[in-house]
Amino acid sequence: MSKHVFKLPDIGEGVVEGEVVQWHVAAGDVVSEDDPIVDVMTDKATVTIPSPVTGVVNSLSGGVGEMVAVGSTLVEFDSDSAAAPASEPETVAEPEPEEESVPVVKPEPTPAPTPAAPEPVVASIAPSGKVLASPAIRRRAREAGVDLAQVRGSGPAGRVRHADLDAYIAADGAISGAAPSSYSTKRTEVTEVKVVGLRRKIAEQMTISKRTIPHFSYFEEVDVTELEALRQMLNSSRDESQPKLTYLPFIMLALSKIMPDHPECNAHYDDQGGVVARHGAVHIGIATQTERGLYVPVVKHVEAMDAWQAAAELQRVAGAARNGTASLDDLTGSTFTITSLGRDGGLGATPIINHPEVAILGVHKARDMPVAKDGQVVVRRIMNLSSSFDHRVVDGADGAALVQHLRRMLEHPALIFM
Repeated sequence: MSKHVFKLPDIGEGVVEGEVVQWHVAAGDVVSEDDPIVDVMTDKATVTIPSPVTGVVNSLSGGVGEMVAVGSTLVEFDSDSAAAPASEPETVAEPEPEEESVPVVKPEPTPAPTPAAPEPVVASIAPSGKVLASPAIRRRAREAGVDLAQVRGSGPAGRVRHADLDAYIAADGAISGAAPSSYSTKRTEVTEVKVVGLRRKIAEQMTISKRTIPHFSYFEEVDVTELEALRQMLNSSRDESQPKLTYLPFIMLALSKIMPDHPECNAHYDDQGGVVARHGAVHIGIATQTERGLYVPVVKHVEAMDAWQAAAELQRVAGAARNGTASLDDLTGSTFTITSLGRDGGLGATPIINHPEVAILGVHKARDMPVAKDGQVVVRRIMNLSSSFDHRVVDGADGAALVQHLRRMLEHPALIFM
């Protein structure tokens, strides 16, 4: 048995430290070379670091949310080829989809004991207070409404595996010792969730925005009946290489068209230097909700795109943000941000500006509404817009002018292409 000390490697791009976001192993776990052991977040990205050896995890350095310097000890292993002998494949558990493949050493055979009723065993809890389970299993449990703390884990150190979750769901949660479901049961549990990783970054960014930027908000409703007809016509005639058009590509094109008339809104404000940088290029950030938190991927140079190109690039960067493949360039450089609440819609909101930008637009769900038009009550397609501006550099009249100009473009969509 030999000791192996694994230190946080140089991740590159001048990174000198990283924040521990999630451990995929615990002390006592048996791991194979290249198994994921920890997620570390830097100012650049979140990186999953694999195991350099096959062996047993002896100790971990750095709890979730703690910063670890490059070159400092991350994990200590007891490395021994006997821990996972290649010549005895029967001693290695078969990997399950989306879960870490963990070699398990079987003990010497002993006479089989008489089967007994299972004891009320729940999932093993890591020192951090979290149930040992992979991100894929946590996601499945959330979607199924299952409390992982009630699931018996069969993996190393009580780690919950897919088969464990399947068995629990198939039994309708009926494990020994589980409390019966009842509307009259009082819920008294308190779950503490440490703010780390991307959620910490979001919290810091929102704090900076609200503390330093005096927001003012402006609301308007837009009749998008004609835009809806155009959208439906274009979608019905598109070929297989063209993405389906939503409202967002048209809104993006309309903004890029009118920004030269409202340069104070397509800008960055350096409050330390007292300089407003008004951009000619229109780089639109799209607030995108992912399983890991809120990202703002960027569609660059919208002013040089048509509707199909804008839709395709929007689909690409948003998809990359959701599946974790977005590059640093995909996530930086926006000059104006759109946040779309999609099907959740709502009537209004007060979106927080994406610092150091000076404006943001919130788009709500379009719906059929009765409205007065030419002396008659008719049904029209109405969409609400919510916007916020940095009142230090954008006056109220200027912010209102931008939204009203956008409204005219969307209500008469031919103007977008003229």
